[in-house]
Amino acid sequence: MQQKINTSVRCIVSSVLLAGSLGLSSAALAQDIEDTDFVYDDEAWDEFGENEDPWEPMNRAIFRFNDTVDRWTLKPLAQGYQKVTPDVIEDGVHNVFRNIGETHNLVNNLLQFRLRDAGIDTARFFFNTTFGLLGFFDVATKMGLQRNDEDFGQTLGAWGVKSGPYVVLPFLGPSTVRDSVSLYADSHISAYRYINDVPARNSLFALNVVDVRANLLSTEKLIVGDKYRFVRNAFLQNREFKVLDGEVIDDF
Repeated sequence: MQQKINTSVRCIVSSVLLAGSLGLSSAALAQDIEDTDFVYDDEAWDEFGENEDPWEPMNRAIFRFNDTVDRWTLKPLAQGYQKVTPDVIEDGVHNVFRNIGETHNLVNNLLQFRLRDAGIDTARFFFNTTFGLLGFFDVATKMGLQRNDEDFGQTLGAWGVKSGPYVVLPFLGPSTVRDSVSLYADSHISAYRYINDVPARNSLFALNVVDVRANLLSTEKLIVGDKYRFVRNAFLQNREFKVLDGEVIDDF
């Protein structure tokens, strides 16, 4: 049985995977929160996750570490940032980092031979960088150019590479063996790698992390039951959705 997961559910799923840990994967960096009638089925999703999580004891320990770090450092910083920053500035900063992330989308769409999407990525970057003042305003979306969300893990999946077991990375959060390996490739097309000024690079990276976390504060209410299970299963469902372009095999 196959089913289409609608766009709203995809946005929620890709966002909540960060709410309980420091998961800074590009799959989540790009998503906005939308209202949805999404309902979490604990038993069904748990069955899905258990089949992919042979290292659960180790993963849970790392998840608890990430959650503790987040609770005592990143979350308070994000709350403070959100409190003192006007909404228009916060939205603009978020848009700038999304615009920088268009390079990931472009390169990976080219590697997947998705030329139409690569053209959209290029057009979005051009219009947002010029007319959108370096991406502060997302004029491309208003022009009908919808943002893609690609990374090298999805590219490997499109090439037929299996995801492998679920794994939680220290500080980086939920992943799989395939997606963990892809982080190295993605780092080579990250703008941070080519900023020679170390203080400026670190400051931009820190602002990006706080911006991501601030945008996820409202999603924490979506987590029900065992936080580890919810984040794990949401992540695995989201990655399957992305690799299969919305066609997800319903194994429940």
